[in-house]
Amino acid sequence: MPEAIKIYVRRIERINHRVGRFAMYLLFAIMAVMLWSSASKVAHLPANWTLETAQFLFVAYYLLGAPYSMQLESNVRMDLVYGRLSRRRQLHWDIFTIFALIFYLGVMLYGAVDSTIYAFSINERSPTAWRPPMWPIKLVTCIAFLLLLLQAFAHFFRDLAALRGEEI
Repeated sequence: MPEAIKIYVRRIERINHRVGRFAMYLLFAIMAVMLWSSASKVAHLPANWTLETAQFLFVAYYLLGAPYSMQLESNVRMDLVYGRLSRRRQLHWDIFTIFALIFYLGVMLYGAVDSTIYAFSINERSPTAWRPPMWPIKLVTCIAFLLLLLQAFAHFFRDLAALRGEEI
């Protein structure tokens, strides 16, 4: 593999490792928000922002953790047939299917960017009592899809190198 591809794979995986480790801690923020929600209801001081904040944090947790999950190969796959294949055939199958994933992520990223631009341009707000702006969570979604797309390319290059008998 060319050195530029090796550098690309290492850098993307380093970025996704850091972002994924950060995303893991968002679970504590979700728990804190939900704890505050429970405590405020017991004290008869309900906060109308807690549920939506927890939902936004969960979206960030889930989407920003996806590239890290892919990097660790802890994503779900149908193992009925795949697990019985030889390592070489698994690599061929991965290289074939990664193109479907890249296409899907490209479409999702396009839609997310379009939605984010729209939300920012009209100052879109959630239709709830709290009415937070929507563009921050939509921007997080764009970043997550971009990182996942970059990780898919890194995964492709890593599989291609393995097929050639090289390690990245």
